Amino acid sequence: MAASDAQRRRRLAVGLALASVVLMVGGLAAGSEGWSLSALARLGSGPDGALIVGQIRAPRTLGAWLTGALLGLAGATAQGLFRNPLADPYLLGSAAGASLGVVLVLAAAALGGHAVGLATADALARVGLVGAAFGGALLGVLLTVLLARGAQQTTRLLLAGVVVGVVLAAVSDLVTSVAPEALRGRQAFMLGSTGYLGWASCAALAIGLGLSLPPAWRLARALDALTLGADSASSLGLALPRLRFALVVVLALATGVAVSQAGLIAFVGLVSPHLVRRFAPAPYGYTLVASAVAGGVLLLGADVLARVLIAPQEVPVGVLTALLGGGYLIWLLHRGRAR
Repeated sequence: MAASDAQRRRRLAVGLALASVVLMVGGLAAGSEGWSLSALARLGSGPDGALIVGQIRAPRTLGAWLTGALLGLAGATAQGLFRNPLADPYLLGSAAGASLGVVLVLAAAALGGHAVGLATADALARVGLVGAAFGGALLGVLLTVLLARGAQQTTRLLLAGVVVGVVLAAVSDLVTSVAPEALRGRQAFMLGSTGYLGWASCAALAIGLGLSLPPAWRLARALDALTLGADSASSLGLALPRLRFALVVVLALATGVAVSQAGLIAFVGLVSPHLVRRFAPAPYGYTLVASAVAGGVLLLGADVLARVLIAPQEVPVGVLTALLGGGYLIWLLHRGRAR
């Protein structure tokens, strides 16, 4: 059995690596005319084509993979932390906080300096949508931790995240009722998009992944112990409150960076760990890394499909991931009921 499990893990790793390479090429070849390798070759032969490939398609392709990797890592961390296969990266209020940050910036721009104060409007303008989304996501998680009085109890932490998410979403609705012009921008942010990812975004995403993946991997043994239950983990000598707080920090960082660059993309963080555990059950050290790669593959595949499905128009990638991820979970539920 151990040898079989090891072979399945190797096959999954090779499959994810090959899928990443193939989808990277697919991302470079996907454009307004659909998907075409011959069109990619023609573009690469001229200066204008090189600009399109090098400055638009390449950073969008790499950025989509990195965003998915962060969401996959955050999803696996959340599911291990809460010992719940339905946990996703947005449970701790990060989504509602990021949305509120974006809405505040858009509302300030719509109302003008005289309505919200010149100093406030200038400060929000300097922060920008990306900074506001990142700061809002971290603020949502911070409020959740404060309301839960730390990370000692995962049940309290989960309930606090639900409460903070509801309250911050209500504040966002209140702001958009005062400044309806911000509603359209909020909707675009909620749908998620990889269309605005550039090389600067790729750098930020890569830094976020580099800062979150190593500590998550080092905390994998704590997640393995938590699968046995809190009492069993404590009996092994683990300082659970400190470890849970470290996991919350990793979760907040990975989710905040991903959300700030691409908006709220649904189901990638939820489905990626499911697929990894289904095809290659393993300790969390492997699951975290594989979930990150699987998240990158899933989001990049959805992004390529979103570009070519109704070309020259695009399907919002967040809508596509919700349909595909939701369909997968419905299939799992149907199969479980059939058994």
